[in-house]
Amino acid sequence: MSGAPARDTLLIRPANEADWPGIWTVFEPIVRDGETYPLDPELDEVGARAYWFAPDKTIFVAADPAQGIVGSYYLKSNSTGPAAHVCNAGYIVHPAARGRGVAQALCRHSIEEARRRGYRAMQYNLVISTNDRAVRLWQHMGFTLVGALPGAFRRPNGDYVDALVMYQSVLED
Repeated sequence: MSGAPARDTLLIRPANEADWPGIWTVFEPIVRDGETYPLDPELDEVGARAYWFAPDKTIFVAADPAQGIVGSYYLKSNSTGPAAHVCNAGYIVHPAARGRGVAQALCRHSIEEARRRGYRAMQYNLVISTNDRAVRLWQHMGFTLVGALPGAFRRPNGDYVDALVMYQSVLED
């Protein structure tokens, strides 16, 4: 993958099973890196697919006509019953497409989709504190830091760092 996906040509759409190979090209380097997702870096493709396409998730992809799938996200309820009105999302962007607006487009789309589905709020449960780019982006997108889980994430080098909980209402103003 080379070059920047053009924001005006980026298509975000519901994923289907045939999208998995493209999603895996995005997801695998993130899993192997071990710095931003709470998954075992040794997780195999079958396990990663089961995680990403779990039955409680709705999956979307960001596709660029020239480059194929450059990102993806899932949307799901963060809890059940009386707390089911709060959703959760997880995002992945191909390392070669970072810094080009893909994550922002995915986040914007997920907020709109959350509203469309009747959610009242979105909560991120585990934003790794050392993932400065994500923390800045989520704050830019209107998320508030509501708490920190001290030492909740172990980096590949063995250091324990905080995981942040971020939240925002998705109700229309």
